[in-house]
Amino acid sequence: MKKPTAILLLHCPDQQGIISEVTRFITDNQGNIVYLDQYVDKQDGMFFMRIEWELEGFTIPREKILEYINTLYAQRYQMTCNLYFSDKRPRMAIFVSKMSHCLYDLLARWKAGEWEVDIPCIVSNHEDLRYVAEQFNIPYYVWSIKKDHSNKAEVEAAEMELLKKEKITFIVLARYMQIISDDMIKSYPNHIINIHHSFLPAFVGAKPYHQAWERGVKIIGATSHYVTAELDAGPIIEQDVTRISHKDTPESLVLKGKDLEKIVLSHAVSKHIQRKILTFKNKTIIFS
Repeated sequence: MKKPTAILLLHCPDQQGIISEVTRFITDNQGNIVYLDQYVDKQDGMFFMRIEWELEGFTIPREKILEYINTLYAQRYQMTCNLYFSDKRPRMAIFVSKMSHCLYDLLARWKAGEWEVDIPCIVSNHEDLRYVAEQFNIPYYVWSIKKDHSNKAEVEAAEMELLKKEKITFIVLARYMQIISDDMIKSYPNHIINIHHSFLPAFVGAKPYHQAWERGVKIIGATSHYVTAELDAGPIIEQDVTRISHKDTPESLVLKGKDLEKIVLSHAVSKHIQRKILTFKNKTIIFS
């Protein structure tokens, strides 16, 4: 079994001595550093770092580590820190509507043991994909939203109660065809991952692949991003494209697009589970 580790993500105005201070804090307390990656954004003058060390033999109790770091460095360096532990598995809720391709891909990776994550529930506004949840033995919850959205607040209140009960730490929208309310977004800031069926910015509205075909585009893409109050404008985590030609049809574009969506969404979820994403303003720093 892997030894449990602590993972520290931090950012602050760039200045001398930060790396040496943080590494010395870890090594002075008998921590064995197993990962360190850092980046300086010269445009904004900001420093970003992800550092991970083994907890075995570390002299500071895990519940006190963040308190020590904040006391010693946060005010001094104007530092923002987030601390995670590798043996505390994230708990992911998946939201779906009627399309199954992303859901199947996420569940297959989870079932294959690719991810250190728990999936306590799948939430939908339709019954269509219950059979998928049953195949993987995951509870499936349905709350139908009326066409006039008159019950949307009531539905989200019920969903939030479920998320709280299941101690969900982040949400994945696997082609969930409903807009998330500001209240839910505020409850999970930079912890709701969406897959968008194009390379943002792109064709808006219905049937994006048909629009792309009509325009004769030469590439199509997919974008995974964190959800913010501004629709499809949150920090981008992952993107990819594939080439197409005049021989393609709207149907072949849809198939190619679905493949992209699965890959891009899963890559984004992987980085989130590994705690390798740091958000700043409306951008992400993705550590290797």
